[in-house]
This record gives sequence, C-alpha cells and structure tokens, in this order.
Amino acid sequence: MSAVPAPPPPSDSEAKAAELQRAFAMFNQVSAELTLAYEALQGRVASLTEELAVANGKLRRQFQEKEALSERLSSLLDALPAGVVLLDAAAEVAAVNPAAHEIFENEIVGRHWGDVARAHLEPTLTVGEWTLGDKRVSIAESALPSAGGKILLVHDVTAAHRMQTELERNQRLAAMGEMAASLAHQLRTPLAAALLYTANLGQAGVSDEARARFSDKAAGQLRRLERLIQDVLLFARGESIGRDVIEAGDLLAEAAQTVEPLMRQNGLEFSVIDEGAGARLVGSRKALLGGLINLLENAMQATPAGGKICLSGNVRGDLLAIGVRDSGPGVTRETKARIFEPFFTTKGQGTGLGLAIALGVARAHGGTIELFSEPGEGAEFVMMLPVGQPESGMADHV
Repeated sequence: MSAVPAPPPPSDSEAKAAELQRAFAMFNQVSAELTLAYEALQGRVASLTEELAVANGKLRRQFQEKEALSERLSSLLDALPAGVVLLDAAAEVAAVNPAAHEIFENEIVGRHWGDVARAHLEPTLTVGEWTLGDKRVSIAESALPSAGGKILLVHDVTAAHRMQTELERNQRLAAMGEMAASLAHQLRTPLAAALLYTANLGQAGVSDEARARFSDKAAGQLRRLERLIQDVLLFARGESIGRDVIEAGDLLAEAAQTVEPLMRQNGLEFSVIDEGAGARLVGSRKALLGGLINLLENAMQATPAGGKICLSGNVRGDLLAIGVRDSGPGVTRETKARIFEPFFTTKGQGTGLGLAIALGVARAHGGTIELFSEPGEGAEFVMMLPVGQPESGMADHV
C-alpha cells in the first residue's frame, strides 16, 4: 500500500492569522474580566457613596445638635445670675459671662487672674468669701482637666450677708429684751450688799478692823457690779472684729500665761498642747483672747481642787480647733440645752454671760463653739475658727 503524503507546512500568512486569532481571543477574555471588575468597582463605589452619605448625615446631625447645645449653654450662662470666669492653663481670663462682667464692673478678659484678684478682691474672715468694692462675693473653683484651666463661679452674697448681719443683730436685741428682767435682779443683789456694807462703815463704835473688812466686801461687790455691766455692754453691742493676724500658738500662750496664776491658786493642774502647726487667725486679738479666757474661767469654776484642765489647739482642715477640757462633774443634758443663754448660770457668783460672749466672739469670726460632755466625765468646749487667709490669698490660690 502506498504511503499518505504529509500535509504541506502552513504558509506564513496562515501562521500569522492563527496567532492573531489567539491574541484576539485573549483580548476578549481580558476585556470581559475588566468589565466584571469595573462593574464590581462601580458597585463598591456606590456602596461607599451611600455609606459616606449616611456618615455625613450623622455628622451633620451631631454638629447641629452640638451647635444647638452650645447655643443653649450660652443662653444659660448669659441668664445665670452667678458670674462665671473661665481661666486658661496660664491662669489668664479667657471668657466671662454677663453676670461676671457686671460683678467686676470692668473688662477682665485677657488679664491674669492673680492681677484681677489683687486689684479687686479683699479677703474676709469667712473662708471662700471676699469683698469687691461695696459688694461681698463667694468664689468657688473647679478644674478643667481636658483644657488644663479652671472655671470660677462667683456669687454676689451681699444681700445674704446683710440679712445675716441683721438677723444676728435682731437676735442680740431679742436676747437683750429677755435678759432685762434678769438684769435687774443681777444688779440689785450686789448693789444691796454694797449698800449694806457701806452703811456699816458710818456706824459708831465699829472697829478699824471691821471697817476694813466692810470696805473690802463693799469694794468686792462693786467690782462684781462693774464686771457685770461690762459683760452686758460687750454682749449687747457685739465685739468689733479687726484685721489682726494672730499666730494660734501666741494666742494659746498668752491665754495660758493669763490664767496660770489662778490655776495654781485654785490647786488645779494646768497643761497646754499646741498642735496648731503655725496656723494663723485673722480678726480681733483682744476679742479672741477674752473669749478664750472666759472658757478657761468657766472650766476653773467647774473643776474642784486637784482637778485637771487642758488647753489645746489643732488644725482640722480649714478650721483651727481650740479646746478647753476639764475634769469636773460634766454637764447634764438639761444644762447643755441652755448653757450658752445669756444670764443662765449654775454658779452662785457668775454673771451668766461668759459663755454667751465667747460664743458671740466665735460667731463674729465665722466660727462656733461645740460642747462635748457626759455627766461625771468632765467637759470640753471646742472653739472652731476658720484659719485666716493672707492678703493675697485669692491671687496665690490660683
């Protein structure tokens, strides 16, 4: 059988045509893939556009809400009767509301708060309160951790302070009215005794020794009258408060030096514990010393010979606690309720004004007096007084 002849090799034109056909098929495949990728990209772009629109809507609403909140806060600050002062991290006044602008009566924005405080604020005996011209203001502060500054809230308490002063005056007048009847009796007793003793001085046949004794007794009753009248006047007018800067340790030492001879004379053991850590008071040295001595004399009168009395001072936060503790019989519950009343006394020779005057002095200095006692366990009167602030206190504070 004869062999089949081999096909002739493709010509150059046929080879090129086949290569073009393969290239065209590949191009169609890539084009189809690009079309699919483009369609997917368009879908993703549409999805992202939709998500972006939603996010923009949320941001727009949040911005509008914040803007509305800012407007409300601004309206509230403008309407707030208290002054608001915003300080930056450098303690410069960044902004104030209208109330603060009215309180300070001039432009303080941009000034250092220390300069503003030194120029306009004077410290008072009450912690946190200051005088500003003819006004009295209280200032509270709060830190702004995010901004590193502070916000100051300034209240005009002039009217409240005036009402408090008037109330204290009315209470004092009311107490004076209540004591009028008791005062007549208090004055009549020593006066009658003094008249009796002086009448004996004019009688014939009285020995010189008897005359001297009657004279001493009459003088003692007159001194009692003098002290009673002084106490009444002091209680009636109240004690004027000065601007003395008083070292607590010096005050305790002076009071102790005054009463130590009397303590020895009465056979009492007297001690002083000063833990005031150099605290200072601002006010009337004379009034504070007088009030403290009244507490010590009250303790002496309540403590029998051989007893103990301790005068102490220590700092409790912003307050100085001056305590007078005795080992006497203590104070009953009934007596506690009336012990600071004018002319109330459980002692035959007392005027009943010592504790009332001491309480008045403490209150005049922004403090008070607390009594701790149980029957049979002694008593302790603690005078609580605000620690004084230096003249530049507000400027240094911020």
